[in-house]
Amino acid sequence: MPLSYHPATGEIVLCDYGTGFVPPEMVKRRPVVVISPRLRRRNDLVAVVPLSTTPPVPLEMYHCSLTLAVPLPAPFDNAQMWAKCDMIATVALSRLDRFRDGRMPGGGPRRFRTGMVTADQLREIRSAMLHGLGLGSLTVHV
Repeated sequence: MPLSYHPATGEIVLCDYGTGFVPPEMVKRRPVVVISPRLRRRNDLVAVVPLSTTPPVPLEMYHCSLTLAVPLPAPFDNAQMWAKCDMIATVALSRLDRFRDGRMPGGGPRRFRTGMVTADQLREIRSAMLHGLGLGSLTVHV
């Protein structure tokens, strides 16, 4: 079920890249960090950076290592994630969802949650995004 709200900048949600993208673009469900605030007249669009649990080889200036204070639910439960800041995308809100996190005790309703990066981590992601856009000289302004 897609999100029914606009996620906050720095919030980690799940994105379904499975429709409308082709390799070498992202083509599967993957955690993403929201990098855009809610913009006027763009209520259904969100700019995101995908996360990976696999370290990049080789490591580039547009990759950003993140250690999450609270790991995401399985299968994305590695404490260390990598922001792939060369793969910025603006996606429809309908592609985004929260992570399923088991059920309430006693077989109750399903639990959902999201993650969050710190302000310092968001700054690092923005700096790596500039490198991914070939604008690395602007990182002094981040």
